[in-house]
Amino acid sequence: MKKLLSLRNLLILLGSATLVVFLFDRQKAVSILMNSKTYLLEMLSVLPPILILIGLFQAWVPRTAVEKTMGGSSGWKGILTALFVGTAAVGPLYAAFPLGVALLEKGASLYNVAVFLCAWAAIKIPMILFEVKFLGADFAGLRLALTLPSIILISLLLDIILKRRSPRAEEETR
Repeated sequence: MKKLLSLRNLLILLGSATLVVFLFDRQKAVSILMNSKTYLLEMLSVLPPILILIGLFQAWVPRTAVEKTMGGSSGWKGILTALFVGTAAVGPLYAAFPLGVALLEKGASLYNVAVFLCAWAAIKIPMILFEVKFLGADFAGLRLALTLPSIILISLLLDIILKRRSPRAEEETR
């Protein structure tokens, strides 16, 4: 109920802000509404298939398999799995968040889910291929060499900070 109220308040705030913009600059308000419509339609085309895949993932993949592959004791195997799944994935970053939650619910560690999300955001196989073609192999290789350790470090910091804030951070999502 609390989340619903905060969502409603956010929508009221955004609607009010758009109304204020409309009073001062109608063209900007129209632009805001058109951009909102575009993003809404994009999300409506991307999220339903993602949610269906997550439902299938939750039904078909046993918790023990996720815990073994990406759980807290999975070590390098979990990191490499998270990197591979993140780089092979297709779609906008916001589509990865529901999958991240599903992984946490199935027993993946917070660290490995952070690696997965960072890889989804920063390293995609098609993106690397485009970089090689248009910017050269040296650029693509250097960016990849700098991005991979950054992902590991950012995920580690995220894991430490979130666990320190709430020792039950992983348990609360399950």
